[in-house]
Order: sequence, then structure tokens, then C-alpha cells
Amino acid sequence: MAGFTGSCFLCFKMKVSRIASLLCKRTEVRRHTVCRTFTSGSTTRQQQLSTPRGSICRLESMALPSVGAKSVLVKLLAAPINPSDINMIQGSYAILPDLPAVGGNEGVAQILEVGSQVKALRPGDWVIPRDAGLGTWRTAAVLAEDDVISLPNDIPLFSAATLGVNPCTAFRMLSDFEELKPGDTVIQNAANSGVGQAVIQIAAARGIQTINVVRDRPDLTQLIDRLKAMGASHVIKEETLRRHEMKELFKTCPRPKLALNGVGGKSATELLRHLQVGGSMVTYGGMAKQPVTVPVSALIFKNVKVKGFWVTQWKRTHSQDEGALRGMLDELCSLIRQGKLTAPACSEVGLQDFRKALDTAMQPFTSAKQVLVV
Repeated sequence: MAGFTGSCFLCFKMKVSRIASLLCKRTEVRRHTVCRTFTSGSTTRQQQLSTPRGSICRLESMALPSVGAKSVLVKLLAAPINPSDINMIQGSYAILPDLPAVGGNEGVAQILEVGSQVKALRPGDWVIPRDAGLGTWRTAAVLAEDDVISLPNDIPLFSAATLGVNPCTAFRMLSDFEELKPGDTVIQNAANSGVGQAVIQIAAARGIQTINVVRDRPDLTQLIDRLKAMGASHVIKEETLRRHEMKELFKTCPRPKLALNGVGGKSATELLRHLQVGGSMVTYGGMAKQPVTVPVSALIFKNVKVKGFWVTQWKRTHSQDEGALRGMLDELCSLIRQGKLTAPACSEVGLQDFRKALDTAMQPFTSAKQVLVV
């Protein structure tokens, strides 16, 4: 641990017992914690800063455990704030960690020290979490070797920090539900989201056309230009899905085999209307907080398939298949090196400014992902 000066955490908490964390109560008033560490003698500790009751986050200090034979000491480099992180803090996500818990499901860290029985990792390696719930809003952690998987450190930092959730979700949905070939079409809503931007770029690299649906907004023209620069074939407003222009659009490209739904409600129903016979709609999010309604005619006369996808479940299902996750990450990193897959626009925020970052992340039409950096 020579030269290592400390770590910070953003956590949600009911009681104090875990390494400097951002902790939240699953009650009416939820509390979060961010922690900063310092070194005192041989013990690394974190400095606590509590906020008034009713506010979301606080800074907390606790000691790091020693590095065991099969564990690693890591320094977190960057960790984004994703919608799923907010949902977990709010208690509305599919998995909720035991409390107290460190916030954040995604990020990239650097190995500082490895245990005597660690074989696949070495100091200096970059790693990302294998699974959700690891707690990435911190500056340091002692983790089991099996909790992380290595990444090459020759890709941009923000690409590495944002690789484990959205690009993996996009990759799997484009690979696992329909046999897509060059020239085929995919339609998606939430096209400006992290998943949406990854879908555009991965599809373009495979020669697949995309119809990208976005909400109307003041900077719509700039958004359309930005998505097309990424490789989007078509960018349309939600309202256009219900208009005659769609018939004209389908004179230039085939109807989609695959629809990707991150919104739900009426938007999802409109995506279904434009699928080709036998196509699939895959739901991976529900930003509208409205149910997906499937017209009976779409099931009977078009034989559409309606499915869901959660990348966390995919990773758990394939946890014993090392090649599945490694192969996907290698392919994504190859696209990054070729300049065919870039990270979404990111705003770098110091951990001490976590409140500002959380507030910004929850605003509508946010143009940049908030990334906590150490």
C-alpha cells in the first residue's frame, strides 16, 4: 500500500458496519453516505461528514480490511451514476443490497495489491465489477478476485468506466434475440440514453440500420446531428411514430426485425406497430413508469415476440462461462480501439461534489452522464 493515501465512498445506510460507504435507509427518509479516507499508521480509514436528516448523502469514514490470500486492493478511478443506481438507492430496483451498502454498480478501478493466491490479476491492471451491487462510489476497496474482471488499460478511462452496463446491454440485445444481418433494421426509443447510443454504434459497426426515437426538446437539431454522427440511420421524434411519415421512411429501409424498448407506455406500443411480422420487442427499461400494452392484433396477425432483458441476470446466468463475458468485453474493447464505440458525453465530478452530481443525474434531458472521479 505504499503511496496509497486513502479512499472515499458514496453509500446508503441503516447502521455503520461496512467500509466507508454511501448508505441509504429503505424507509421514508433515505440517507446516503460518501466517504473520504486517510492513512494513519498502518490503517487506512475514511473521514465521515454527515448531512442533516432528510438530505440524501453523507461522507463517512471507516477502516479498510487487510488484503486476504484471494483478494485484491483496488483504487477506484471513475464511476458513473446510472438510473439503476438511483433506483437501488430509492429501494425500487430488482436487487437491493444488505445495509449498510456502498452505492454504484459500475466503474473502473486499478489493482494496487494482490493476495498470495491471486493468479489472474496483478498490480496496475484495470478491472470492472462482474456483477451489480459491488459498490463503486468509493475511492478504494478490498475485493475478492472473482468480484472483478480485467480490462485493457489502453482504452479511454470513461470508456472503461461505462463499459460494464450499457454497452453490454446493447451488445446482448443486438446479438441474442434476432438473427440480424447487414441491411436489417432495428428501431429503438430512448435513443439518447447510454444504451441507445451504444446500440447505434454497435449496430452501425455491423451494418445494421437504426431508427432512433427521441423526445422533443429545445436542442433537438443538435441531438439529431450528434446521433447521426455516431452512425444513426434515422432519428425521429416520438410523435412521428404515429404519423404518415413512417410509411415514407419504410420506402428507404425494411421494417425492423427488432425493437428495443427503454421507455414503456405508449412509446412501446408504437414500436410494436412498426415491427415486421415475426419480429421481437425487447424491453430493458421503463423510464415512463407505465406498463407495456401489447395490441392483440400484433400477437395474432404479426406473431410478434415480446421479451425482457436485464444484463445483470445475463451475467449471473453465464457466471460459470468465463468465455462469454470475456469474449463480449474483448469485442467491445476492439470497437473502442477502432473508434467505432465511444463513451457517452460525460461530466467529471469529484466525489466531494456528489450531491450536485446526483441532482444533475436526475434532471430531464441531461446531456452528459455524471461520472465520479477520484
